[in-house]
Amino acid sequence: MADPIYYVDRSDLRDGKLAEVRNGMRDLAAFVEEREPQMIAYHCCIDEAESTMTVVAVHPDSASMELHMELGGPKFRGFADLIRLRSIDVYGRPSRAVVERLHQKAEMLGGGTVTLHTMEAGFTRVM
Repeated sequence: MADPIYYVDRSDLRDGKLAEVRNGMRDLAAFVEEREPQMIAYHCCIDEAESTMTVVAVHPDSASMELHMELGGPKFRGFADLIRLRSIDVYGRPSRAVVERLHQKAEMLGGGTVTLHTMEAGFTRVM
């Protein structure tokens, strides 16, 4: 069984774009839910100050993340004028193709950092 991949990104919301970000994230989440049944979890959160958005995704494997990057690419571009991506953190072992696409996404959305974390110990239970 392949190890899951955990994805977390953080972005600053551009001034006056909160409503557009909320609408865009609802649309994106519905799109992902409909087209990516293999994805374990996908959540978009906005902090209490309504200035930062965090996206958390759990993929069963790197192939799932690669599919997400392919299908979601056009949707991600729609956020370029709404947010400034600060960081992407990936926990697990994504393919080289996924890592390249993450760097492209970070550049497109404001130049945030991409950091890979190797999981050393732990487990996942899917109920």
